[in-house]
Amino acid sequence: MSESQTEDKPATEQIPSAKNVVVKEKFEERYKSILGERYDEFMCYSTSYVRKSIRVNTLKKGVKEVLEGLSKNWTLTKIPWCDTGFWLDHKGEGDDKRYDIGNTLEHILGQIYVQDAASMIPPVVLDPQPGETVLDMCAAPGSKTSQMAAMMKNTGTLIANDLQGSRLKALGINLQRMGVINTICTQMAGSRFSRGTIKFDRVLVDAPCSGTGTIRKAFINLKMWSPGLVRKFSSTQKPLIQAGFDLLKPGGTMVYSTCTMEPEENEMIINWLLEKNPDARVEEIKLDIKRSPCMLEYDGKKLNPEVAKTLRIWPQDNDTEGFYVAKIVKKKD
Repeated sequence: MSESQTEDKPATEQIPSAKNVVVKEKFEERYKSILGERYDEFMCYSTSYVRKSIRVNTLKKGVKEVLEGLSKNWTLTKIPWCDTGFWLDHKGEGDDKRYDIGNTLEHILGQIYVQDAASMIPPVVLDPQPGETVLDMCAAPGSKTSQMAAMMKNTGTLIANDLQGSRLKALGINLQRMGVINTICTQMAGSRFSRGTIKFDRVLVDAPCSGTGTIRKAFINLKMWSPGLVRKFSSTQKPLIQAGFDLLKPGGTMVYSTCTMEPEENEMIINWLLEKNPDARVEEIKLDIKRSPCMLEYDGKKLNPEVAKTLRIWPQDNDTEGFYVAKIVKKKD
């Protein structure tokens, strides 16, 4: 672990299979050039277990009531940036510590959703309100959709879309379990929404990405990574973010997010959007969270200074998944 890690960070436990992970030379070169002395810290966290966390589903039960039930077997720690989010550790010893939160009655009844703490950030930043019309463009499996439905108190209209039919099954099951009733599930390419006439108060584009912020949950992301794959996702993300922006009402808000650490899929996408849309404005994200500087120059190109207002968090910043979040507002006429 590098010297840049703060002393109050919780200790990480190495995943046994991590010793068999092969890091590609180009990956190491790229991330060492981005992170410098923090590269070893990044890889330490990326090959360690992620802290288990849950979000209380207020559509089913209040936070206090749910915590009272869980506190018998779990120690819960509030996640600073989400009022309904908690890290948890089992109080048992030995094999008892392996008790899965997914086996609890609270999970089965939809009173909680097992969700990474960083994954809770995009809906918090988007801040959907009761009665609004909201689009979740890439919704499956539904963690952020159900979070937004709770924030909207099951009112208004929330369209949950995904391209892959196989993923819609999990989306539907999760929304049903969580008691969501204000949501319409659709299947189409997100960019096709811009052909319609509906305009939205808020749009979430949680874009498909190379997933280098989630290596600690899926080593296959490290195995599959390549510069070509990054370019492929980048070319997919541009029409998605443009469609999301086109769908906004004047004064509306869009959040773009990924779970990758690639500048080409993050800061450069926002820079591209700003170049194409003079009526787009980046808003600063104010959260109680440890963050890292955004990339304002990459691959020989200087980016719009407004990109500095976006949020980049590495796995080692808060012992979560790595995430990137940008808040975009469409200027009023």
